[in-house]
Amino acid sequence: MEADNDGIYVVKFRGAGQGTAALVAEIVVGELGRRLGIRVPELVTIDIDPEMARRDPDQEIQELLRASAGENLGMDFLPGSVGYDGVGWEPPAEEAARIYWLDALTANVDRSWSNPNLIIWHRRLWAIDHGAALLFQHSWPAVAAWAERRYDLSQHVLADLVATLAPAVLAKLDAELAEAVTAETLTEITALVPDSFLLGMNSVPQDADPADLRRRYVDYLLTRCAGPRAWWPEEDA
Repeated sequence: MEADNDGIYVVKFRGAGQGTAALVAEIVVGELGRRLGIRVPELVTIDIDPEMARRDPDQEIQELLRASAGENLGMDFLPGSVGYDGVGWEPPAEEAARIYWLDALTANVDRSWSNPNLIIWHRRLWAIDHGAALLFQHSWPAVAAWAERRYDLSQHVLADLVATLAPAVLAKLDAELAEAVTAETLTEITALVPDSFLLGMNSVPQDADPADLRRRYVDYLLTRCAGPRAWWPEEDA
């Protein structure tokens, strides 16, 4: 979609089946990844006028546009980018490990060979589509319990590449990345999430306080990042 700033964006619609929880995860995980040295396309808020639906001949798209009136999420379109398939080119192993660590922290279960959610642009790796992460936001379990929960990353698209790194290298990277995940950083990131995304989630009441919801994300991720990090599968990497 071309926006009024002449930029072209891949739009994540609030009216899609995943709802606004996926948009919250896109922002929180994507912006955290950016701060951890991972390339993530620029994310912007895009306002959809429901009148756009009248100009589209496809009925399903009309319904989606009507359901998505208001704030939606746009991801900068990288022209000429291709999906990562591990054939012919691989990123540096330590760069791959940063993505692996982020996915372990945020419980991103959607980075397998069947759906890598990685693209190559100008021979550099970019991480996209983080809407399936942050599973806690769908049911809000006890913070301490979720903080220790591990997820099976054996099918992770970068698992074999990360496995080439020595345990000492992984331990050093783990410490470096964990130190970067601070309350201040998470507060800055959650402030980027529009209130309408937070209040549009099925798991929260309409009269919820957006500020309280933002604090929840900070608490969940900060607690999960505090050592010992049982979810960091060094022995599996």
